[in-house]
Amino acid sequence: MRSLLMASDDCIKVLDLDGKLSFMSEGGQRVMEISDFNAIKGCPWPNFWLGQGNADALHAVAEARAGRSYRFQSVANTGLGNPRHWDVQVAPITGADGKPESILSVSRDITQLKEAEDRLRLLALELKHRMKNTIAMIQAIANQTMKAGTDVGEIKTIFLARLATLSSAQDLLTQTEWARARLLDLVESSLAPHGERSRFAIEGPDVELSSKCALGLALALHELATNANKYGALKNDDGRVTVRWTVDGDTFHFVWTETDGPPVLAPTRSGFGSRMIEKALAGYFQGSAGIEYRPDGVVVTLKAPVDALTTE
Repeated sequence: MRSLLMASDDCIKVLDLDGKLSFMSEGGQRVMEISDFNAIKGCPWPNFWLGQGNADALHAVAEARAGRSYRFQSVANTGLGNPRHWDVQVAPITGADGKPESILSVSRDITQLKEAEDRLRLLALELKHRMKNTIAMIQAIANQTMKAGTDVGEIKTIFLARLATLSSAQDLLTQTEWARARLLDLVESSLAPHGERSRFAIEGPDVELSSKCALGLALALHELATNANKYGALKNDDGRVTVRWTVDGDTFHFVWTETDGPPVLAPTRSGFGSRMIEKALAGYFQGSAGIEYRPDGVVVTLKAPVDALTTE
């Protein structure tokens, strides 16, 4: 029996009818980090619990004295002061006359289980948050796309292309469990459908982006590349696009530069792309963004604090 009690990871205790400790198994002393049981022998067991746990322990002792079992879960510190979450079963130990003569308390350390439950709850809340954000972004894309024209076929094509870009960015994020996305991977995957790799010069240090920054930049790159194919550097055979980013101290710089394309004319009205860059993208990065329609090519600049790149 002693070997069994020593091997068990449950903290098995015997209390007197007043709730004072009279025995603790050797395995229990191990999990409770108690080096000398004599130092706590005779102490009121409910005093090891605080708040609601103390109330539950007092109630458990009262129930056991009345001949009934009671179970509760609460937090109590070990002998070294380390908090643990316990699942506690309290029951009466009856004598020959059938009346309680002492109390059995068995406590099981369920700290890891509770931590896992907490992580699942956080993941569920995080999933809910991300789903709401994704739906809101899709709604915004749909609204802006429908404002751009009246041809149903054209609206459908543009909308599906934007959703595909959003999906591609999310694929990158799911590879890291939505933690971060590498900027180089994001730029290359966003531009891949818009032309041969040789048409783009992509360079910059290894930088990671939060999910919101990654999704925003992916949509902005899609709009820039789409317009470059329609009107800019990617419309002819000679045009090139340079995408370059740098980190200068606490500041992140991102520049899109088009060269050797057709002569550029500034648009007469603000479209989805320009609003996406100047307002939404700047907001995601907590910085500033602008578009210049230079005669030799479009230039887009983004400036943001480095800390904002990974802030959700």
